[in-house]
Amino acid sequence: MGSGTLVYGGGAMPLSRRIVSGLAAAGGGGGVRWQVLEQVDKELSKGNERAALNLIKDSQIKSDGLRCFGAARQIPQRLYTLDELRLNGIETTSLLSPVDTTLGSIERSIQAAALLGGIGAYNLFELSPQHIFYSSLGLLFLWTLDAVSFNGGISFLVLDTLGHSLSQKYHNRVVQTQHEAGHFLIAYLLGILPKGYTLTSLDALKKEGSFNVQAGTAFVDFEFLEEVSTGKVSASTLNKFSCIALAGVATEYLLFGTAEGGLSDINTLDRLLKGLGFTQKKTDGQVRWAVLNTVLLLRRHEKTRSRLADAMSEGKSVGSCVGVIEDNIHNADL
Repeated sequence: MGSGTLVYGGGAMPLSRRIVSGLAAAGGGGGVRWQVLEQVDKELSKGNERAALNLIKDSQIKSDGLRCFGAARQIPQRLYTLDELRLNGIETTSLLSPVDTTLGSIERSIQAAALLGGIGAYNLFELSPQHIFYSSLGLLFLWTLDAVSFNGGISFLVLDTLGHSLSQKYHNRVVQTQHEAGHFLIAYLLGILPKGYTLTSLDALKKEGSFNVQAGTAFVDFEFLEEVSTGKVSASTLNKFSCIALAGVATEYLLFGTAEGGLSDINTLDRLLKGLGFTQKKTDGQVRWAVLNTVLLLRRHEKTRSRLADAMSEGKSVGSCVGVIEDNIHNADL
């Protein structure tokens, strides 16, 4: 998860100017709106999350302000059956059980190469069993250090970097198929402000300077954390968190018919529901509602999601990305 000042990408025409021009042409008071978004970027870059969120909320009450923040039209919350989800074209087994076959394949290839390399070194340099033992012990120590100190961050950094370099499928899924754009879009429409994002583990390392931070979208979530600290989470807050957590896998499912990434998002949601004392039946009901609600929102705003992904792949700021959402969603779609 990343935060802080975001990198602005290049282009034939700066995104900020395109947004302002488009809004002005539509008579939407784009100049005033963009001034607010630029100020939001400044506050986020300084770590003033409350100030940034207040700017967004204050703009909502103005006629030429931000319209889409927390304005999503959602389905009624009730217990939905699996048959009802299937009628809406959703197979939960393909959506809620992601298996990253690409990184798994790369990891197995690395292990096989290491084994063959070890055998080759043993024969070439006539290593003794003692050398092999101490080398294996050293590798085990490094693996344990990574797992304990960095939560596997170094290993995942290597795999993620190789995945982007060697597999166009993996690169497309993470960067161009809008996984993080799904998180960003759903969060904004439900009233949670994103504060930053990274698309690769290498980007996260450069931005945060820590192996413990993986790529993803970070949010202005102090209100949620305040509720969690009391041991009680409102239904409204839980609904938002559930949909945001599932937005990435839902995006992949809509594009490919199955999800590969996002297992950590599902596990995080599962831990939260267990921590709140949900029974299995209540958990199933919460997840099914969130899946259906999120998928329908993503289908309704497919064009916006695609354009948002383009902006994020160029490294646009949070304010610029919010501008893309505001510029592409009409009032009738809210």
